[in-house]
Amino acid sequence: MLILSRKKGESLIIGGDIEITVVDVAGDKVRLGIKAPGDVSVLRAELKLTADENKDSAAKVLTPEALAGLLNKK
Repeated sequence: MLILSRKKGESLIIGGDIEITVVDVAGDKVRLGIKAPGDVSVLRAELKLTADENKDSAAKVLTPEALAGLLNKK
């Protein structure tokens, strides 16, 4: 992990086309602005974790074979 210090208004560039700017610092909170191409997904880590957990749970509940069985039922 790379650790950087940035002040309000300062930015960093990732991969040449993603810019992260420190918008505000208040107490223990930092507000970040992110400019990225439209095809780049930007998610908060906790949302990504929840989505991954939900996907894993769904895969355990309904296997492809079970889904095929449901689709073939009349």
